[in-house]
Amino acid sequence: MDIATLQKRLREFAAERNWQPYQTPKNLAMAMVVEAAELVEIFQWLTPEESQQLQSDPAKHQHLGEEIADVMLYLLQIADHSGIDLEAALERKLALNAVKHPAPTAAQ
Repeated sequence: MDIATLQKRLREFAAERNWQPYQTPKNLAMAMVVEAAELVEIFQWLTPEESQQLQSDPAKHQHLGEEIADVMLYLLQIADHSGIDLEAALERKLALNAVKHPAPTAAQ
């Protein structure tokens, strides 16, 4: 996945529709939360086991992928409009998480 290329495509998509005035980090974050709620809705009344079997239903699996993509697209736009180097931010967060949550040793 080429993050910079995806962000460029999203900027072009918004520009073609004159959406730039609305593409603020605040508005994008709010829109992402709406999409995240739609993602959660897929799982709302499923048991844990049912939630792990969505790939067995092609229509539900496709819907899941679409909602995940919506959230990801908004995240990419928020990072782009906020000047966040997403790759660097991810690497830093993974390193911080490794310190905060170390893997158990064999003695544990």
